[in-house]
Amino acid sequence: MHKTIIKRTCRQLAFTTCALLLTAGVAQAQSLDVTNARLSLLPGNTPGAGYFELHNTGDEGVTLVGAESPAFESVEMHISSEHNGMAHMHAFESLDIGPDERIEFAPKGQHLMFMRRVAPLNEGDEVEVVLTFSDEQRLPVTFNVVSPASL
Repeated sequence: MHKTIIKRTCRQLAFTTCALLLTAGVAQAQSLDVTNARLSLLPGNTPGAGYFELHNTGDEGVTLVGAESPAFESVEMHISSEHNGMAHMHAFESLDIGPDERIEFAPKGQHLMFMRRVAPLNEGDEVEVVLTFSDEQRLPVTFNVVSPASL
């Protein structure tokens, strides 16, 4: 009987620890606010671009390190720039967002590149995307599929 009580207590402790860890992750995610999430798609299987606004409402900085979506084989963070009249785009690995800082992913600037669609998408559809952070925080966001002309 004593062994049964110990096993039950260990199970309850493990469950409580997991619940606390999951709740801590959710609380951290609640310090991040994403608005105006849109996914611009061209016809065919060309890459799409993701735009949104991210506000760190917390007291500590966070580092965005990527994104993923089951609707695409690959999602990368890119930045567009212009040098000597020539447009350039390149991938970047991470982005620091300080306390109370707002970052905008917008055309001709930072954006997500959605590559190799898994299934057809149409204007008006919603796409689930998970933003990932260096502290292993994961923030699910729903992106609305829009026409490039609407940007």
